[in-house]
Amino acid sequence: MEINFYSILASGFVTLILGFIWYHPKVFGTIWMRESGLTEEQLSKGNMLKIFGLSFIFSLIIGMIMQPIIIHQFGALGMVGGYAETAKPSFAQFIADYGTAYRTFKHGAFHGFMTGLLLIFPVFAIIGLFERRSWKYILINSGYWILSLTAIGSIISGLV
Repeated sequence: MEINFYSILASGFVTLILGFIWYHPKVFGTIWMRESGLTEEQLSKGNMLKIFGLSFIFSLIIGMIMQPIIIHQFGALGMVGGYAETAKPSFAQFIADYGTAYRTFKHGAFHGFMTGLLLIFPVFAIIGLFERRSWKYILINSGYWILSLTAIGSIISGLV
């Protein structure tokens, strides 16, 4: 099972594009600023190259991690020790028969959405509860990541 670097690269860009839209003042940006206790002046003082650069790198890492979560065939590869070259001929036949099974945009979107809903949302909720953040803050941030992971899943699974 080969890693699709194009889908990982697209995953990095999709989080930035969705972030520009999601956190735009006409969408959730103004509410997010108020709920996080930030002002436009405080936000303008940040090193944007560093923030967006690191965000892109972290999004690439997320894209790499999402591939084995979304693509079922990575599980089959794990069962043979992670090296297709040393696997029995039955593994090669399995991949020939099922190598692209469940590799659609829709299936990837489902896995991305469920990962966001069942993993990311609880993480943001726990952090938000301990930080005494509002539910608006928790829902805005986790909603962004649920949407982003849905898009990432769709890209990863659909770009065979």
